[in-house]
Amino acid sequence: MVDTTKFALTFPGQGSQTIGMGKAVADEFAEAKAVFDEVDEALGEKLSSVIWGESIEELTMTTNAQPALMAVSLAVLRAMESRGFETGRAKFVAGHSLGEYSALAAAGAISIADTARLLRIRGQAMQNAVPVGIGAMAAIIGLENDSLVVICNEISNDAGSVQIANDNGGGQLVISGHREAVEQACEAAKSAGAKRALILPVSAPFHSVLMQPAAEVMKKALDEVQINSPSVPLVANVLARPISNPDEIRKHLVEQVTGRVRWQESVSFMAGEGVDTLLEIGAGKVLTGLARRIDRSLAGRAINSPEDIEAVLESL
Repeated sequence: MVDTTKFALTFPGQGSQTIGMGKAVADEFAEAKAVFDEVDEALGEKLSSVIWGESIEELTMTTNAQPALMAVSLAVLRAMESRGFETGRAKFVAGHSLGEYSALAAAGAISIADTARLLRIRGQAMQNAVPVGIGAMAAIIGLENDSLVVICNEISNDAGSVQIANDNGGGQLVISGHREAVEQACEAAKSAGAKRALILPVSAPFHSVLMQPAAEVMKKALDEVQINSPSVPLVANVLARPISNPDEIRKHLVEQVTGRVRWQESVSFMAGEGVDTLLEIGAGKVLTGLARRIDRSLAGRAINSPEDIEAVLESL
């Protein structure tokens, strides 16, 4: 049995998308189907047809993947709530990068329609911030954070900018910036003892200073949206601590565009506050895997099918 005073809800980020995600839940739960309909209406197009279509390339486009992953997460959560699940009993909500928007929608801070529109704007702004080919991201496996910070600082003086974008835990760090600087940092990381350094197949250098034009777009967009205090505190990516004040949420969502996703610290914070179970709501099970690598005392459960929903409700 999951102690309902000790669970947190987590929401996946880009990379978890798959064709057909959320379809089985939408077919079985009217409340889930209503979320996809609401997102389609908010965007003025059938994003659900892309999600349940045949082109993974079209779905993976940043402008589609971001609102699509949020739609799946909220559809799964609405299905759970229709069977008696109480989101407000969670101790925290948290999301990886775009998942932070899903977390805020889940906690009632931003409407689903506004969240869909914000993520469409965010995806377009992040894609447009840097010309294709100028930036890059890479995963660095098996190197300490402090060592990688030194490497990034040294290289940024000579070959453009590179910085740590994600601290995912379990020895996995992601760097982002100008392509030449990222490539040099990969070589330096391997020389410093990293087990692997892999350029990632992404379309832009997310969570780096190169995203400043996108941050400015998001500041304007967020200023025009109603943000309420969430029913559950949000553990913010850039702070790795909980926030609930709408103005603070707005500020840190802007900072998140160029700032580091401090996922390892966020998970460790929640565990330190008594959380013993993380429920990953939506597509895939990336965050569940990361949680186990960050803190083996944590139980993780990925919930993305009708069977998953029934199983977790039986355990609560």
